[in-house]
Amino acid sequence: MEKNATLVIGIIRASHGLTGKVKVESTSGEVDHFFDLTEVTLRTKDSEKLFAVEAVEGGPGSLVLKLKGIESSEQAVLWRGAEIVVPRNKACPLNKDEWYVEDLKQCSLVCDNATLAKENYKGLVCNKDGWYTAGIITDVLEGGAGNLLEVELSESMYSAINSTDEAGIPDGKASKKKSVLVPFNKEFVGTVDVKGKTVQLLHLWVLE
Repeated sequence: MEKNATLVIGIIRASHGLTGKVKVESTSGEVDHFFDLTEVTLRTKDSEKLFAVEAVEGGPGSLVLKLKGIESSEQAVLWRGAEIVVPRNKACPLNKDEWYVEDLKQCSLVCDNATLAKENYKGLVCNKDGWYTAGIITDVLEGGAGNLLEVELSESMYSAINSTDEAGIPDGKASKKKSVLVPFNKEFVGTVDVKGKTVQLLHLWVLE
Protein backbone atom coordinates (compact mmCIF):
# COMPACT_ATOMS: atom_id res chain seq x y z
CA MET A 1 0.00 0.00 0.00
CA GLU A 2 1.32 3.47 -0.91
CA LYS A 3 2.51 5.52 2.05
CA ASN A 4 0.26 8.48 1.19
CA ALA A 5 -2.77 6.14 1.33
CA THR A 6 -2.03 5.22 4.95
CA LEU A 7 -1.63 7.09 8.22
CA VAL A 8 0.05 6.41 11.54
CA ILE A 9 -2.64 6.43 14.25
CA GLY A 10 -0.67 5.14 17.22
CA ILE A 11 2.56 3.90 18.74
CA ILE A 12 3.01 0.70 20.75
CA ARG A 13 4.55 1.73 24.08
CA ALA A 14 4.71 -1.49 26.14
CA SER A 15 3.36 -4.98 26.65
CA HIS A 16 0.32 -5.46 28.89
CA GLY A 17 -0.15 -8.66 30.84
CA LEU A 18 0.95 -12.13 29.81
CA THR A 19 -1.24 -12.81 26.76
CA GLY A 20 0.38 -10.50 24.22
CA LYS A 21 -1.71 -7.38 24.71
CA VAL A 22 0.01 -4.06 24.02
CA LYS A 23 -0.40 -0.57 25.45
CA VAL A 24 -0.94 2.01 22.74
CA GLU A 25 -0.50 5.77 22.53
CA SER A 26 -2.92 7.38 20.06
CA THR A 27 -1.09 9.96 17.94
CA SER A 28 -4.22 12.11 17.75
CA GLY A 29 -5.22 11.74 21.40
CA GLU A 30 -8.55 10.29 20.26
CA VAL A 31 -9.37 6.59 20.63
CA ASP A 32 -12.91 6.00 19.34
CA HIS A 33 -11.68 5.06 15.84
CA PHE A 34 -9.60 2.21 17.31
CA PHE A 35 -12.77 0.33 18.28
CA ASP A 36 -13.82 0.08 14.61
CA LEU A 37 -10.55 -1.51 13.45
CA THR A 38 -10.45 -5.10 12.20
CA GLU A 39 -6.79 -5.10 11.16
CA VAL A 40 -3.72 -2.90 11.47
CA THR A 41 -0.20 -2.86 10.12
CA LEU A 42 2.70 -2.61 12.58
CA ARG A 43 5.72 -0.82 11.14
CA THR A 44 9.23 -0.57 12.51
CA LYS A 45 12.43 0.69 10.97
CA ASP A 46 13.19 -2.82 9.71
CA SER A 47 9.84 -4.53 9.17
CA GLU A 48 6.14 -4.19 8.44
CA LYS A 49 3.42 -6.77 9.21
CA LEU A 50 -0.37 -6.96 9.03
CA PHE A 51 -2.29 -8.17 12.10
CA ALA A 52 -5.97 -8.89 12.74
CA VAL A 53 -7.41 -6.99 15.72
CA GLU A 54 -8.91 -9.34 18.30
CA ALA A 55 -9.82 -6.83 21.02
CA VAL A 56 -9.63 -3.14 21.92
CA GLU A 57 -9.87 -2.07 25.57
CA GLY A 58 -9.56 1.06 27.69
CA GLY A 59 -9.71 4.68 26.68
CA PRO A 60 -7.55 7.83 26.41
CA GLY A 61 -4.31 7.23 28.28
CA SER A 62 -5.06 3.54 28.84
CA LEU A 63 -5.67 2.09 25.38
CA VAL A 64 -4.84 -1.62 25.00
CA LEU A 65 -4.90 -3.78 21.84
CA LYS A 66 -4.86 -7.54 21.39
CA LEU A 67 -3.56 -8.55 17.96
CA LYS A 68 -3.82 -12.06 16.57
CA GLY A 69 -0.35 -13.61 16.34
CA ILE A 70 1.10 -11.75 19.32
CA GLU A 71 0.41 -14.26 22.08
CA SER A 72 2.88 -13.53 24.88
CA SER A 73 4.51 -10.63 26.67
CA GLU A 74 7.83 -11.67 25.10
CA GLN A 75 6.35 -11.35 21.60
CA ALA A 76 4.66 -8.05 22.51
CA VAL A 77 7.94 -6.52 23.69
CA LEU A 78 9.43 -7.09 20.24
CA TRP A 79 6.96 -4.58 18.79
CA ARG A 80 7.58 -1.85 21.36
CA GLY A 81 7.95 1.46 19.53
CA ALA A 82 6.23 0.17 16.38
CA GLU A 83 3.91 2.51 14.47
CA ILE A 84 0.30 1.43 14.02
CA VAL A 85 -0.61 2.12 10.40
CA VAL A 86 -4.09 2.03 8.83
CA PRO A 87 -5.75 3.11 5.58
CA ARG A 88 -6.57 6.82 5.57
CA ASN A 89 -10.33 6.19 5.87
CA LYS A 90 -9.77 4.30 9.15
CA ALA A 91 -7.90 7.15 10.85
CA CYS A 92 -9.41 9.63 13.30
CA PRO A 93 -11.83 11.98 11.45
CA LEU A 94 -10.62 15.56 11.12
CA ASN A 95 -12.39 18.59 12.55
CA LYS A 96 -12.18 22.09 11.09
CA ASP A 97 -8.62 23.46 10.98
CA GLU A 98 -7.11 20.03 11.66
CA TRP A 99 -4.68 18.15 9.43
CA TYR A 100 -2.91 14.83 9.51
CA VAL A 101 0.79 15.06 10.38
CA GLU A 102 1.71 12.93 7.37
CA ASP A 103 -0.02 15.48 5.09
CA LEU A 104 1.89 18.38 6.63
CA LYS A 105 5.26 16.68 6.22
CA GLN A 106 7.14 17.86 3.12
CA CYS A 107 4.86 20.88 2.69
CA SER A 108 6.72 24.05 1.76
CA LEU A 109 6.63 26.81 4.37
CA VAL A 110 6.01 29.92 2.27
CA CYS A 111 5.39 33.65 2.63
CA ASP A 112 4.19 36.33 0.23
CA ASN A 113 5.66 39.61 -1.02
CA ALA A 114 3.84 41.62 1.65
CA THR A 115 5.52 39.59 4.39
CA LEU A 116 8.93 39.87 2.74
CA ALA A 117 8.53 43.64 2.50
CA LYS A 118 8.22 43.87 6.30
CA GLU A 119 11.40 41.89 6.96
CA ASN A 120 14.94 43.26 6.97
CA TYR A 121 16.55 40.48 4.91
CA LYS A 122 18.33 41.05 1.63
CA GLY A 123 18.05 38.93 -1.48
CA LEU A 124 14.84 37.05 -0.69
CA VAL A 125 12.68 36.87 -3.82
CA CYS A 126 9.26 35.33 -4.44
CA ASN A 127 8.72 32.94 -7.34
CA LYS A 128 6.45 33.66 -10.30
CA ASP A 129 3.45 32.59 -8.24
CA GLY A 130 4.21 35.23 -5.60
CA TRP A 131 5.58 32.90 -2.91
CA TYR A 132 8.96 32.62 -1.24
CA THR A 133 9.88 29.20 0.18
CA ALA A 134 11.46 29.62 3.61
CA GLY A 135 11.80 25.87 4.24
CA ILE A 136 10.27 22.41 4.19
CA ILE A 137 8.19 20.95 7.04
CA THR A 138 9.79 17.69 8.17
CA ASP A 139 7.67 16.86 11.23
CA VAL A 140 5.07 18.10 13.71
CA LEU A 141 6.09 17.93 17.38
CA GLU A 142 4.17 18.40 20.61
CA GLY A 143 5.14 21.46 22.62
CA GLY A 144 4.10 22.75 26.01
CA ALA A 145 1.85 25.44 24.51
CA GLY A 146 0.78 23.54 21.38
CA ASN A 147 2.14 21.82 18.31
CA LEU A 148 5.37 22.89 16.63
CA LEU A 149 6.31 22.61 12.97
CA GLU A 150 9.84 21.29 12.50
CA VAL A 151 11.21 23.12 9.47
CA GLU A 152 14.37 22.56 7.47
CA LEU A 153 15.36 25.99 6.22
CA SER A 154 15.95 26.67 2.55
CA GLU A 155 19.49 27.64 1.59
CA SER A 156 18.49 31.25 0.93
CA MET A 157 16.60 31.59 4.24
CA TYR A 158 19.47 30.01 6.17
CA SER A 159 21.95 32.38 4.50
CA ALA A 160 19.73 35.41 5.15
CA ILE A 161 19.32 34.63 8.84
CA ASN A 162 23.00 33.97 9.35
CA SER A 163 24.41 36.62 7.02
CA THR A 164 26.78 39.28 8.35
CA ASP A 165 27.18 42.99 7.65
CA GLU A 166 30.42 44.71 6.73
CA ALA A 167 31.45 44.75 10.38
CA GLY A 168 30.95 40.99 10.62
CA ILE A 169 27.87 41.30 12.84
CA PRO A 170 25.04 38.85 12.03
CA ASP A 171 22.01 40.53 10.49
CA GLY A 172 19.72 37.85 11.97
CA LYS A 173 19.48 36.55 15.53
CA ALA A 174 19.48 32.82 14.84
CA SER A 175 22.00 30.28 15.92
CA LYS A 176 23.42 28.52 12.89
CA LYS A 177 20.91 25.67 12.89
CA LYS A 178 19.48 24.36 9.65
CA SER A 179 16.25 23.21 11.34
CA VAL A 180 13.96 25.41 13.44
CA LEU A 181 10.61 25.03 15.25
CA VAL A 182 7.61 27.20 14.37
CA PRO A 183 4.54 27.39 16.63
CA PHE A 184 1.60 25.94 14.72
CA ASN A 185 -0.99 28.57 15.61
CA LYS A 186 -2.84 31.43 13.93
CA GLU A 187 -0.33 34.02 15.09
CA PHE A 188 2.38 32.54 12.88
CA VAL A 189 0.62 30.28 10.36
CA GLY A 190 -1.95 31.36 7.78
CA THR A 191 -3.43 29.29 4.96
CA VAL A 192 -2.73 25.56 5.02
CA ASP A 193 -3.05 23.91 1.59
CA VAL A 194 -2.17 20.22 1.92
CA LYS A 195 -3.23 19.52 -1.68
CA GLY A 196 -0.91 22.23 -2.96
CA LYS A 197 1.71 21.21 -0.33
CA THR A 198 2.11 24.73 1.07
CA VAL A 199 1.75 26.25 4.54
CA GLN A 200 1.75 30.04 4.82
CA LEU A 201 4.16 31.66 7.26
CA LEU A 202 3.00 35.06 8.52
CA HIS A 203 6.23 36.24 10.19
CA LEU A 204 9.74 35.42 8.99
CA TRP A 205 11.33 36.57 12.23
CA VAL A 206 10.00 33.48 14.00
CA LEU A 207 12.66 31.51 12.10
CA GLU A 208 15.47 33.41 13.83
